[in-house]
Amino acid sequence: MSEYLFTSESVSEGHPDKVADRISDAIVDLYFSKDPEARVAAETMVTTNRIIVAGEVRCAKPVISAEIEAAARAAVRDIGYEQEGFHWKNATFHNYLHDQSKDIAVGVDASEDKEEGAGDQGIMFGHASNETELLMPAPIAFSHEILKKLAALRHAGDTRLEPDSKSQVTLRYKDGKPVAATSIVVSTQHSPGCCQKELRELVRGVVLDVLPEGWMCPEADFYVNPTGVFEIGGPDGDAGLTGRKIIVDTYGGAAPHGGGAFSGKDPTKVDRSAAYASRYLAKNVVAAGIADNCTIQLAYAIGVAKPLSVYVDIWGNVKADQHAVAETLQKLVDLSPKGIREHLGLNKPIYERTAAYGHFGRLPDEDGGFSWEKTDLVPALQAVFQ
Repeated sequence: MSEYLFTSESVSEGHPDKVADRISDAIVDLYFSKDPEARVAAETMVTTNRIIVAGEVRCAKPVISAEIEAAARAAVRDIGYEQEGFHWKNATFHNYLHDQSKDIAVGVDASEDKEEGAGDQGIMFGHASNETELLMPAPIAFSHEILKKLAALRHAGDTRLEPDSKSQVTLRYKDGKPVAATSIVVSTQHSPGCCQKELRELVRGVVLDVLPEGWMCPEADFYVNPTGVFEIGGPDGDAGLTGRKIIVDTYGGAAPHGGGAFSGKDPTKVDRSAAYASRYLAKNVVAAGIADNCTIQLAYAIGVAKPLSVYVDIWGNVKADQHAVAETLQKLVDLSPKGIREHLGLNKPIYERTAAYGHFGRLPDEDGGFSWEKTDLVPALQAVFQ
């Protein structure tokens, strides 16, 4: 279609599911701080003043329950929950983590006669688009940024704002490019008795700061707390679970998703590492000017090192043959689970920071965080295709 509308949503760090993701990733970081070869599959549930963790772990050094509890409480405290219904200090904590299955270890671990295999079967997608500077689809990028700015105001001391919030951005596209917002929805938890008109103006300022100049939607299609009040939120208002916001975590529906969640998993689980690798490859293809949009699929079998398939879609771009792009990418990066982990430096405590506002469209950190956002393959790709 030459003209269409597309919508993406985001949720804040204080959304119940994101609280659960944050705790699960804090546990991953805890284990990696002890052992760079640790294995973690941590699931979290949060509800009214209760935190429950479960899953499978393996570590060369002991990790006691008190350390796991401390990591969980620190994550909740950093988000900002000190409410009667959910408080970082007062919530009851339950730990049901146990040793990883030996059957999984046999299939995944490297040995003298076999390479390290994938931690599970599955398909993973990566995507990049030149709609924004960080090569992300614009609707999800704007949705994230609105909530990040609201959170920054809250952490800076704005007492009207509470941790739980959601955003939704609808953009009009013409000839494949976004040109304006047609509607904006923001629901934010707030302090008791906060004036909704005052809150609307606060949110308006944030949205105007995020959107390109002249892109603001009509007033009738700008919705802030459309139910009229949002005082009870977070895990007290709705239970949260790890892995329920996978589209928020990726591309806002602008690209396919394989189905697997990221948070709480160490990078031998290709749900995480191969999704990061596919984003890394797609971003470098777009950054190299080979395509305006790129989608990549990787597929794996549990215990098998090499991907079963590598699929590249450059959205009809005529600058390069996508089969040649796929072959070149596989020469540049070893796409076995171990190859991905080593190339991107994933065996580090770098995961808690990924739990909110998307795993993609971020800036690489000096300590190796968001390494999959680097564009260091661009010179090699341009040497082949330009």
